[in-house]
Amino acid sequence: MLPKYQNMKRRSFLKSIQPNVATKALKVGTLKNGFSPYTGPWTKLETAHLLRRTMMSFDMDSLQKFTSAGLSSTIDTLFNPPAISDFPLNFDYEDDDEVPIGQTWINAKYDIGNGVRNYRYQSLKAWFTGRSISGEESIRHKLVLFWHNHFAISDIRDGRYLWKYIMLFHDNFDGNFKKLVEEITIDPSMLRFLNGNQNTKRAPNENYARELLELFTIGKGEQVGPGDYTNYTEEDVSAIAKVLTGWRDYNYRSTSNEGFGSRFVPNNHDVTDKTLSHRFDKVVIKNNDQEEYKDLIDIIFSKREVARFFCRKLYRWFVYYEITAETESEIIEPMSQLLINNQFNIGPALKALLKSEHFYDRKILGAMIKNPHDFMSSVAVPMKFSYNQALAQKYTYLQSWARYQALLQMDSFELPSVAGWKAYYQTPSFYRGWINAVTLPARVQFSTALLIRGNVTGGINQRIDVVAFLKTLPNPSNVDSVITTLNELMFAKPFTASQITSMKTTFNPGKTDADWAAEYQAMINAPNDEAARRNIENKFALLLAYMTYMPEFQLI
Repeated sequence: MLPKYQNMKRRSFLKSIQPNVATKALKVGTLKNGFSPYTGPWTKLETAHLLRRTMMSFDMDSLQKFTSAGLSSTIDTLFNPPAISDFPLNFDYEDDDEVPIGQTWINAKYDIGNGVRNYRYQSLKAWFTGRSISGEESIRHKLVLFWHNHFAISDIRDGRYLWKYIMLFHDNFDGNFKKLVEEITIDPSMLRFLNGNQNTKRAPNENYARELLELFTIGKGEQVGPGDYTNYTEEDVSAIAKVLTGWRDYNYRSTSNEGFGSRFVPNNHDVTDKTLSHRFDKVVIKNNDQEEYKDLIDIIFSKREVARFFCRKLYRWFVYYEITAETESEIIEPMSQLLINNQFNIGPALKALLKSEHFYDRKILGAMIKNPHDFMSSVAVPMKFSYNQALAQKYTYLQSWARYQALLQMDSFELPSVAGWKAYYQTPSFYRGWINAVTLPARVQFSTALLIRGNVTGGINQRIDVVAFLKTLPNPSNVDSVITTLNELMFAKPFTASQITSMKTTFNPGKTDADWAAEYQAMINAPNDEAARRNIENKFALLLAYMTYMPEFQLI
């Protein structure tokens, strides 16, 4: 029998979450000096909180290592990942004349065949998904997802374009915000997605100009008049569109050997003076050919609101969705000043946030609902899930995980709008939007498949080896120790006494703690006794399933 939570509906699910987490406005303590360095205790509780918010989950080894290392050393490690050495591969497509099986296609010319087009796209999604469950001790993937959400795209079907786009974020995950804005402005994927390649002096296209202001840099603000949004005006959108004329991508889905990318076409560029509105002090942008867009970005970034706008997005990604007046003054303001002081290099400001007193406020712990990437990795990584590493099987399996991410409504490279995933901007629900009538049962199905039924993909049935995982725990024969360890590893807050009682009743009904100890030892003493092993396997899998169905498991 599967645990009770598996049939829970969205409304009862959200109500069942303990008060103060993710269901209503978070009331934290005073934020005075909240941006000051954290000076409290450094235990597994604080360590796990930091790792949950920065890594794509972690196992017990990482938890113990970083608890011993301390806060500063942990931050240093998280921001210094190894160089990326793996690339998306041709995993099984024999008809790609440019790329043998087992080789990467990232620099190969495009092949017009539909099959090639599709396999390269699926190869990239599989590679990207694999990185999310790799257990890498780094903030890199969390920040890549942040940038992917911030500079959202969709409907690009040339794998080379998407590779260039996503590697821009991998290579600059904690880099310079202003530099990234410059590079994304002329990125071939963005040029196609927001019609920059159609933006000419004869027919200016305002799509990218509008999003550059509203979503990527300064934000809209409150509308205070016709076409006036506090931070910019419609006049600015029109002028900026003219500044950006002349850029276009080339060789999208082309079999040419000339490569691909973006280029400036002088004949398509508006060489007239462009005057911005009073929101930008009526500055005049003179013709500067292919460097003119950089002049524009310099002007935009001269406005302090850019730093505030960006720091609010970082705060919502790593801390909590609600930004009160006190949060604005005590956290966002000093954080944005730090960003400005460092010429828009995000590392110092983000590290200061992650080291702050505010970040470790007890009410911040478990105050967000896991996004689908976090949820899936939080099942797989702590329990040391592994999958077939043979090339075709590996990619087939990772493709199935990518499809599950899409089912859970966080499809990579296919964001629902230019604003990104709704959970990071849509009021009033924000993170609660991840849980609905479709995604809640799908989350249950996912953990059930990995723990109990087996996840069958391409004829391959793979499950977490729960017995092997159990043996890695400090004291696997002691029920209380097992539950405590899993609590530390998988949950943001300590279990209540009633929760522990319910767990024991579920996975070992009618038995005592001593019975579990005896049954576990019997399995150890008779390693070839399949019945003894199966008994422990079934009970422990049921306990783990019960935990992953709990509303509290969905919190981060």
